Amino acid sequence: MARKKSLFGDRARSIELLWQKEPVRERPQRGPKPGLSIERIAEAGVSIADAEGLTSVSMQRVAATFGFTTMSLYRYVPSKTELVDLMIDMAMGTAPAIDRTAGWRANLETWTGQVWEVFCTHPWVLGATVGHRVIGPNELGWMESALTALEGTPLDGAEKMDATLVLLGHARNVAQQISTTSTQQGTDEPLLLEALTEILRGRADRYPATTRAVHSASASPLQDQGFAFGLARILDGLGHLIGRRSYS
Repeated sequence: MARKKSLFGDRARSIELLWQKEPVRERPQRGPKPGLSIERIAEAGVSIADAEGLTSVSMQRVAATFGFTTMSLYRYVPSKTELVDLMIDMAMGTAPAIDRTAGWRANLETWTGQVWEVFCTHPWVLGATVGHRVIGPNELGWMESALTALEGTPLDGAEKMDATLVLLGHARNVAQQISTTSTQQGTDEPLLLEALTEILRGRADRYPATTRAVHSASASPLQDQGFAFGLARILDGLGHLIGRRSYS
């Protein structure tokens, strides 16, 4: 019987590097200088991407960080494709621990807030995590954490997965807005309101509802509340569904 082809047949090396039991720290007799490791290579890539964007990351650039040749780096990571897979998992870091005494809502608030912080700190991850790719242990750990938070609720497995993806999507969407509004880290809703105010000047008769909303939001002391507002409404909806299931 023919063996079923893996979905990740062309990314086998990424799976091997991401899911190996022990970090690769071998010191070849020829080639890289002692001290190089998969972790250090990924860290160097993350540092470059954080500072200059993912397009600035190359095998040559990372190798130069350590004073090595590009060919030397290939002994550890075969191409930029695998390097980016490693970088994503390193940038994601460890998911928050679930406090089983806090309840599902408090845990998911923490979870979504922290994944949002990851996207804001490493905005290049937003584009790098689109499409068919290999999922690493840290990234899968985030899903495990969210699903664990929903254990004990009457939601079925598919609904728990969907809830996790909705929360992840909210974090991604708001982080993407921040990233595209300005290249300066930390720029958020106030700048967007400022930009809208400028665009709407002299056009209030054409966009009256937008003008009123922007004026009200700009005068509010609770600016930059888009993420928290959206998260609260999503969790309200989950709470309604969970409550309805609990008493049905």
